[in-house]
Amino acid sequence: MVHIVEDRFEAAGKLAGIMQARMAEAVLVAGGLKGVAAGEAVTALVVSKAFADAQGGQAKLIEAARQMRASQIMIIDEAAAGFAITPELGGKCLLLDMPASDKDVSADRHYGLQMAATLLCDKDRVAAADEASLALLALAKRVAQTDVTVFVNGPTGTGKEVLSKFIHTHSARAKAPFVGVNCAAIPENMLEAILFGHEKGAFTGASTANKGIFRAADGGTLLLDEISEMPLGLQAKLLRALQEKTVTPIGSQTDIPIDVRVVATTNREMAEEIKQGRFREDLYYRLNVFPLVTSHLASRPKDIAAICTVLLCRHRPQLETLPWLDRSALAKLTAHDWPGNVRELENVLQRALVLAASNVITENEIVMDSALHMLVPDTAQAAQMMTRTA
Repeated sequence: MVHIVEDRFEAAGKLAGIMQARMAEAVLVAGGLKGVAAGEAVTALVVSKAFADAQGGQAKLIEAARQMRASQIMIIDEAAAGFAITPELGGKCLLLDMPASDKDVSADRHYGLQMAATLLCDKDRVAAADEASLALLALAKRVAQTDVTVFVNGPTGTGKEVLSKFIHTHSARAKAPFVGVNCAAIPENMLEAILFGHEKGAFTGASTANKGIFRAADGGTLLLDEISEMPLGLQAKLLRALQEKTVTPIGSQTDIPIDVRVVATTNREMAEEIKQGRFREDLYYRLNVFPLVTSHLASRPKDIAAICTVLLCRHRPQLETLPWLDRSALAKLTAHDWPGNVRELENVLQRALVLAASNVITENEIVMDSALHMLVPDTAQAAQMMTRTA
């Protein structure tokens, strides 16, 4: 449980709301450190710098956190001149400076608070702030409590695999394996063996037996990504495995029982795939027990700041060098139509990390795919310049 002390912390309520939107266990604490109940589990303690100073300084606050057995402490300076993250005690204490000029920014676009939430949440939390995304996650969490098969449909790059992992994490199978396979990325002659396994010597090159991903995911969740790309012949075998809850490895005559929860995804219009004879209708209805639909990033702009913090942490893991996205950068990101969805956003942020001359990313460093020609030098002009120099 993350405890956020609201004394002398103006943004405490906003941060708590962001954490709760991400379905993280967070609570606002009134009355200072005395408001934390004795014996209550404290995974992280979050306070403002003003509160830490009033308690006698950082050292005394850290000592109090140790007595609570808090595994992490975060001290946020709301009145800082600029953005900075300073890890201490091996990262167990994080000092987060946020520009005072951003106090009036809404929670969904407050980069500093979204970054604080990302650093406080575990990696299984989904970064979202848009009402549509929060409604989808709430529904997915309800579905996760059951054991029904789920079919996730949505455009490429909209987080179908992230949603699948979210379902697994919030299910009774969370401690068992989550195994995924991209049906479009594996050659047809190999996919059957990868799915169902094979015996030693079952075919040329099978020098050892392999149990396959169905059995590897036994007790857990199996993600069949881009299921619409699966060959028709293999679809019939998959249908049998789902109906009988058994698999038969290649080269074996023995059916092996399996206990997996299947989540399938696609970016295709399945009604058309069935009409064109590319996908079995009976398999579709076996998979489509509970459908979920992801949407284009442009239709959920409030998610952008939250997603940016996760992507930037992924590509700049050194906390001391994490950049600040200023208002101009966030405005440009929010206004874009994102045809490539989150994958395109990730590309844009990686470019910005290269282009930024400081730890602040402005709109000048946000270069969309449509403007990539601006980064490519004119080769003819460059050759002329080199000739003149020579």
